[in-house]
Amino acid sequence: MLTYGQGLLFGVAYIAPIGVQNLYTINTALAQPRGRALRAALIITFFDISLALASFFGIGKLLKVIPLLEQVILIVGSLMVLVIGVSLLKAQDVTMPDAAANERFSYWKVVASAFAIAWLNPQAILDGTMLLGAFRVSMVGNAGNLFIGGVCTASVLWFTGLTFVTSLLKDRFQAKFLLLLNRVCGVIIIGYGLRLLWKFVAQFI
Repeated sequence: MLTYGQGLLFGVAYIAPIGVQNLYTINTALAQPRGRALRAALIITFFDISLALASFFGIGKLLKVIPLLEQVILIVGSLMVLVIGVSLLKAQDVTMPDAAANERFSYWKVVASAFAIAWLNPQAILDGTMLLGAFRVSMVGNAGNLFIGGVCTASVLWFTGLTFVTSLLKDRFQAKFLLLLNRVCGVIIIGYGLRLLWKFVAQFI
């Protein structure tokens, strides 16, 4: 259980810093009913866990062996992240009535966005491989499985917890504040996308 606990603590420390996944989770919780936001959080969690598992077992090595794969991920990922950021900036209201929310909401869009912000960032894959891969090689027997199990549990607890708390508190905020937060999230996500795009362009300069 000690190893599982270490994985749990590491998972929280790994996920908690403000990043695109957290911003997207918060924005979804603000814009959607709680039940739908929690389902979206589970989709985000699925891709986060899949990336953690892939990193733990060393998929980042593929990017080193196949440089073209890294370039494809960079260009596609940067463009998709930019689209997400722009859509947040263009949003006119984050407290939409249920009918309007139903018209605009799409689980397929959540799946595509969750995949993009988790998997279409080669730096995240490489960093994750270095961090989680290092733990894997240092553990023997069943310890590695317990550790990655703790990391995966942390992902579930973090994203569902973040969604629940945000959804619970959103009615206490004024609409202007929620819209401002939406804009801030959009700007940060666009900056993240531009940074990824610059990494791709810099390879050819």
